[in-house]
Amino acid sequence: MSDLPRKAVTRTAKLAALPLGIAGRATWGLGKRIGGKSAELVGRELQQRTADQLFKVLGELKGGAMKFGQALSVFESALPEEIAGPYRAALTKLQEAAPPMPTRTVHAVLAERLGEDWRELFAEFADKPSAAASIGQVHRAVWHDGREVAVKVQYPGAGEALLSDLTQLGRFARLLGPLVPGMDVKPLIAELRDRVAEELDYDLEAQAQRVHAEEFLDDPDVLVPAVVHQCDQVLVTEWIDGVPLSEVITDGTPEQRDRAGQLLARFLFSGPARTGLLHADPHPGNFRLLPDGDGWRLGVLDFGTVDRLPGGLPEVIGDSLRMTIDGEADAVYGLLCEEGFVKAEIDLDPQAVVDYLLPIIEPAQAEEFTFTRGWMRDQAARIGDPRSPAYQLGKRLNLPPSYLLIHRVTLSTIGVLCQLGATVRLREELESWVPGFLPDEEYVEEYVYEDGEEGTEAAGSGAEAEAGAGSGPEGDAGASPEGYEEGDRGDVAGPGLVKPSSGTDAARPVAEA
Repeated sequence: MSDLPRKAVTRTAKLAALPLGIAGRATWGLGKRIGGKSAELVGRELQQRTADQLFKVLGELKGGAMKFGQALSVFESALPEEIAGPYRAALTKLQEAAPPMPTRTVHAVLAERLGEDWRELFAEFADKPSAAASIGQVHRAVWHDGREVAVKVQYPGAGEALLSDLTQLGRFARLLGPLVPGMDVKPLIAELRDRVAEELDYDLEAQAQRVHAEEFLDDPDVLVPAVVHQCDQVLVTEWIDGVPLSEVITDGTPEQRDRAGQLLARFLFSGPARTGLLHADPHPGNFRLLPDGDGWRLGVLDFGTVDRLPGGLPEVIGDSLRMTIDGEADAVYGLLCEEGFVKAEIDLDPQAVVDYLLPIIEPAQAEEFTFTRGWMRDQAARIGDPRSPAYQLGKRLNLPPSYLLIHRVTLSTIGVLCQLGATVRLREELESWVPGFLPDEEYVEEYVYEDGEEGTEAAGSGAEAEAGAGSGPEGDAGASPEGYEEGDRGDVAGPGLVKPSSGTDAARPVAEA
């Protein structure tokens, strides 16, 4: 099937086949075992058949079904290896490709949205799509001014399909849950459903992409393609080449994997501080590794889903991480209660809460950490095994709605880092970009003097800051910097960050300024 199935009854029947198929294959497997085949061999065949059907159904349906499949694909690292192998091959396909819609349908959408003379806007237009996603597909083209562009065309009926699929999948959540041990699938489906309107609005996506493209202009590490043209159901952006992250996962060198992992962590943690937006769809299909001289940059695509965080990531996240690492159980517990992670009627042991959190934030404790599928599986088993104390405690914790998207993005990012097997200096990114992770007195503000030399002044609320400690070009401390003129100092972009006065330079950690 090459077009987007639109009739609700057709889509419902296909989705209903997923859990029924799982049950049927389980019965088939039992018969094979009775017939003498080993449980291990039957299990592998069962998983392969399930993975094949999963991709076939989700890929053909696109819409919410494929969106759900993409969300699941970043968590395959949590599956036991004997199960993960077949799923990995099937789900990875969802990150880069899906059956395309017919050329006639694409042309009809372009004529309706860009006008009957739409071809005059392009010097070239490739009818064969270069990529297909959950609600649209991308065509490579050349804009009339000579720029190479990516033209994203939304599937007709995508909105109805998204809602129908996710509603139906919600009914099957209990059966689909075992696909990702330790993760409650139902809230994931509900959150995806809540984002339908935003996902379909290419105007909102264009706004978010423009903000990122401007902020990361000339950034040495991250490239966000500029928006060229936007209208209902069509979005045209500059084209970027590069190695899809899914290919880096399967075939990348250790150097490429580490670089991709570091840049992915840097972009996702720095984005809220620099733009007030969190890129909320971090599956490998949305990233490219771009050659840049002797190194690599990260290309970022698809801003259809973002979380709006005007003040950057909530400071309570950094505070909680720091205090958990320091073993401040009572303080951590108090913060979690204040923010609603622990409901008023629930009484938990603060030390047990810290013991529950510590393994999860282990990557933030070391200067660098190697993310592996094995580590991810250990965490999933610890949290997802109903017999474990961690599972029982986790069921009593609460995730406030305002943190739901942040939580999913964090888990997804960790999942991708484990797929990459990347060694990442995560602590460095947290110190640079997450408010509260460093004690207040360690944050400084930067000043640029008339003679071009730089100085710093403590900006925290600690004793040094209150005393006015700082350093100027002559080494003076405690006084306002002489020679400082209004406008010479960059705007403070967030705790520990300085945004230079130039409109194109990126905000940067003081330590790197």
